[in-house]
Amino acid sequence: MNKNIIFLAILLFMLLGSQQVEAKRVMDLKIGKGEAKVSFLEGSAEVLPDGKNAWHSVRVGDTLKGGDEVNTGSKARLEIFLPDYSVVRFAGNSNFKILQMEAGDNYGPGNIKFHLAVGKTWAKVSRVMGKGSQFELQCENAVAGVRGTVYRMNVEEDKSALIRVYDGWVYVSGGGSAAELPTMIGPPRKISGPKQISGPRKVTLGEWGFIIKSMQQIIIASDGTAEKPRDFTQPEDRDDWVDWNRSRDQEL
Repeated sequence: MNKNIIFLAILLFMLLGSQQVEAKRVMDLKIGKGEAKVSFLEGSAEVLPDGKNAWHSVRVGDTLKGGDEVNTGSKARLEIFLPDYSVVRFAGNSNFKILQMEAGDNYGPGNIKFHLAVGKTWAKVSRVMGKGSQFELQCENAVAGVRGTVYRMNVEEDKSALIRVYDGWVYVSGGGSAAELPTMIGPPRKISGPKQISGPRKVTLGEWGFIIKSMQQIIIASDGTAEKPRDFTQPEDRDDWVDWNRSRDQEL
């Protein structure tokens, strides 16, 4: 009996110890105010640092900053910790650029913006962002801005996109940032500002804006038109990418 108790005590100690090691690993990242840290990488990824001409391999612990462009390899999974304690993950065959990486504080708001040219991304956004701060995921045909939520964006080769929200809400509007796209996107072009509309009809790029709530989605076609937001179910959403992200969110 005493041996069983001792065994259970040792097992409990080992489990608590592993949790403390994981927490310490996260805290030891020492994220700077204007940078992000690669906290997990499965497979391969490469980065083109801002102002440089040569790509190089990404490794866990590397620093990423505004202006950096990243490609993930086939079947890769990349996780990035941000200075406001948000987490962003990218699936394999994704291309994205960090447009801004500025954490807010008591002296001013922060701005964190990613542009996803193609691929899949998952964002768990911190609720402790400074007042007036912005967190945005952009693609060729839409901008999804949030504060304190969980959502994801898929962008296909034809520039169509799917956005699904799991917690909180997201404001999605037509038109991404045309001035700072990743190099594979092509020349910038001007678009008009988003406007709130009524009714379920499809609208042209730059004319629409929707609030997407928890367990809702919106689909943006390759020509920039948006379907009316609708609910989605957990069974239709389930796949390896979603399951892995949910598991990582629980761990962190």
